[in-house]
Amino acid sequence: MIKVLFFDFWGTLVENGVWSPIKQVRTILGIKAPFSEYVVRMEKVVMTKNFDSLREAFQALCADFTVLCTEEQLDSLVGMWNKSWMLAKPYEEVGEMLQQLAQKYRLVLVSNTDCFSINSVLEKYALKRYFEKIVFSCEVGKIKTDEDFFPTILLDLQLLPQEGLMVGDSLQSDIEPAERAGMHAILIDRKNSREHGQKIGSLRELEKKIGELL
Repeated sequence: MIKVLFFDFWGTLVENGVWSPIKQVRTILGIKAPFSEYVVRMEKVVMTKNFDSLREAFQALCADFTVLCTEEQLDSLVGMWNKSWMLAKPYEEVGEMLQQLAQKYRLVLVSNTDCFSINSVLEKYALKRYFEKIVFSCEVGKIKTDEDFFPTILLDLQLLPQEGLMVGDSLQSDIEPAERAGMHAILIDRKNSREHGQKIGSLRELEKKIGELL
């Protein structure tokens, strides 16, 4: 029986204010590593530590990839990143559906995120109230692909893996790590651009899909 719903944040509940900030960082810096490798390294560097500034975070990323970053590039990265969270907004059904789901399930928010943006968006749209527990990578020092990320939360919640279900928009960062931990997982693919066995296009479809899993 599924008791707890785990939600990713960026791209699942909230739409970034600009197109794919993480991909834009890779382009601005000219990083040649395959995207699957790049995204894990990028998130580990930028999203597992509380930096004093975004500039410092991106300097650390440049050092990790041995990229010589100019002041112009740093300005571009900081401006783009800030624009993304400042213009971010929840998808239209999110508030209504979280309110409904919270009446039936325990809700947990898990996010690979930097320390500068997510709290502002959560507070702006009053989203914290729906979640029993909130876990940010920048606060726990690990990202969702780390082997002990989900098991640690499950233990803390006194939850069996099969009692948890992850909802996220990334196969690599959300779905696969949850499944490796023994949890159920459903991909939210709002543009219907990917193939996956358990998939929805909106949170309005979630309860029906959960019913099909049982």
